[in-house]
Amino acid sequence: MTWLRALREAARAGLTIEETRLEPLLALRTAAGVAIAIGTALWLGSPAYAASAALGAYSAGGATFQRTWRPRKVIALGAGAGLALSTFVGYLAAGRLVTFLPLLAVWAFAAGMAWAVGPTAGIVAATTVGSMLVTVTLPTSAGRALEHALVIALGGVAQAALILLFPVRRWGAHRDALADALAAVADYARRLRHDPTAPFDPEPLRTARDAAAVTPSQARGRPPVLHGPRGLAERIRPVVAALADPDVGAPAEGPGRDRARELLDAAADVMDAAARAIRRGTPAEVPAGTADVLRVDEEHDVLKGPARQAAERLVQLLGEAWEIARCGDAPGRTTPPGTAGAQFLTRPTMFRLFPVVVRVVRRELRGDSPVFRHAVRLAAVATLGCLIAARLPLGHGYWAPVASVMVMRPDFHRTYARAVARLAGTLAGVALATGTVRALGPDTHVFGALAVISAGLSYTLIRTGYAYSQCFTAAYVVFLLGMGGQALEQTVPERVVLTLLGGALAMLAYVVFPAWETSRLPGRLADWLAADGRYAAAVLRDHTDPTREHHADMRRALLDSRDARAAWQEAYDRAKQEPVRPRGLTSREAQDAQEALKKFGRAAMLMESHAPSAESRFLPEAERFAHALEADSAQAAVDLREHRNPDWGRVEEALHTWETAAGDRSPVVRREARLQKRALEDLATAVSRTPLERDTGSAREAQRVRAAMAAEGDGTGRQPRGG
Repeated sequence: MTWLRALREAARAGLTIEETRLEPLLALRTAAGVAIAIGTALWLGSPAYAASAALGAYSAGGATFQRTWRPRKVIALGAGAGLALSTFVGYLAAGRLVTFLPLLAVWAFAAGMAWAVGPTAGIVAATTVGSMLVTVTLPTSAGRALEHALVIALGGVAQAALILLFPVRRWGAHRDALADALAAVADYARRLRHDPTAPFDPEPLRTARDAAAVTPSQARGRPPVLHGPRGLAERIRPVVAALADPDVGAPAEGPGRDRARELLDAAADVMDAAARAIRRGTPAEVPAGTADVLRVDEEHDVLKGPARQAAERLVQLLGEAWEIARCGDAPGRTTPPGTAGAQFLTRPTMFRLFPVVVRVVRRELRGDSPVFRHAVRLAAVATLGCLIAARLPLGHGYWAPVASVMVMRPDFHRTYARAVARLAGTLAGVALATGTVRALGPDTHVFGALAVISAGLSYTLIRTGYAYSQCFTAAYVVFLLGMGGQALEQTVPERVVLTLLGGALAMLAYVVFPAWETSRLPGRLADWLAADGRYAAAVLRDHTDPTREHHADMRRALLDSRDARAAWQEAYDRAKQEPVRPRGLTSREAQDAQEALKKFGRAAMLMESHAPSAESRFLPEAERFAHALEADSAQAAVDLREHRNPDWGRVEEALHTWETAAGDRSPVVRREARLQKRALEDLATAVSRTPLERDTGSAREAQRVRAAMAAEGDGTGRQPRGG
């Protein structure tokens, strides 16, 4: 992608309205926290204390809207405490630039490294940097600085107290994550009716697993309906795939295929009903006639062999899903059999999280880590922006580094999109608020009320796009300045100019010190291949020797495979938006390799769906094939990283030995093994190149991109030839 197109796509993304469900009740509750903080500070203190209280309440409230599975009140308290600490420590060093700038650099670097823990931690940590830059200008002594820090912390306490006293849809995010996983399986079943080899995105299942990890205190209050359905979705997914697949399931045409389509449609209806029941906490209706479809006629069923086994297993699992849909949130009746005594996935408490954070951050302290490079950029830009703003003949110079810190993200596209969105939102918000202030005249209490209204609108639109939320955030700041008696004729132009400067610094920093995902694609692909190889081998071992240890190994390998696939997908999506030439993998090679690995993982999933038979147990040929799969995929991963062509010699030899062995004890499993070998051959075809192709591949890709851009520019839409 060229720079011009990348910038255009970033600007379009920054100004796009995202279609999402608004949460006005949550926004109203959080805005009420801001109102309580401002009103109390104005009543007992002064506008300066009100500004500190507003900062703490507003930032802590915004943190609770981030995607996290921890209790929202804990997030609010943590954000308030972090803001208070950064304010007090910043003031102690704020007397001279020679002491403040090193502290700012270290604090910003630590905030950047917080992205290693997750997006919520990174965003909250960036907010503390902004707090350090803004509030150090308010106090006049160390004692006053401590008072302002306490007021900021009380803003977080106010938000936490409101969350505790007025809960809005408790466990709502967890319900949505689980319901999305069931709905994803329902959508998968419907797509399989028309495309028997349709792909499945495991991301909803990964999200549901993340949501299922709870602390011991959360586990005691978790609704019963959230305990078992995730495992049910995990078990149904491979069964519907096995039923639909023409190689190992229902025939491609005829009455058997029609019966499979009926079962898949019924499975989708039942899973959708279960998803609605979980999301709403009330029983959901299953379409009439579904029960008749799910009755298996033992004598006249048109499905035979493995397809018949898959259909019977699917009907059994759907019975559990049907019970969930009928019971809704009825205590004790919504957990599938066998899961009542299962242990919950443990999430460390806030106090036990510190050693985990240290280990995660330590792993990211390397030069090629995107998180480390983001932390370096954040520290450099915050320090440079503060230094430049101090030399400019403008007041409120902290707005430039604050703008930089709040728009910067570890990847190129989001950083540039947020920079454009922040500038557009700031211009609109400042213009709107300035006109309102001039029309109403100076009035502290009116400005305080308008600030609360702006905060509520900002919270309401926080998930519709950064530009639209930032519009009301800018208005909120203008009203706070008006409440404090600031001259708007000076502050408004300053805010616009310094916001533009901060956004430009953030965008320039990524050019000077980038962290391109394009160059890391071969490594991400290699990680995915190695993880898929371990998963496929673990499935075979569990199939031939179904012990508890082998089943646990298969489950761990499946989770590792999903994590590796998610890491690849994230890197691939980012690489497609970067203005750099392909390195190691062209876009076409990456796309073909991705499709091949999806087929490889799907073949392993189909094998997992078949219950091991007595004849297939302790099959030495299958064990040799599992060992060959694991060994060849591990070596091929090394070859991909070093830009060598992969080789599947051991896999071919093991499969040939298996097919020529006496007897036919596992025809279905062997067919699935052939599907795996075919997928690996497709992967080798996708990434293998001659020496000349290795030298000219990137040049051809760049030529193809230029030709596509030219065709797009003249409106012909012609596809480039060659390549």
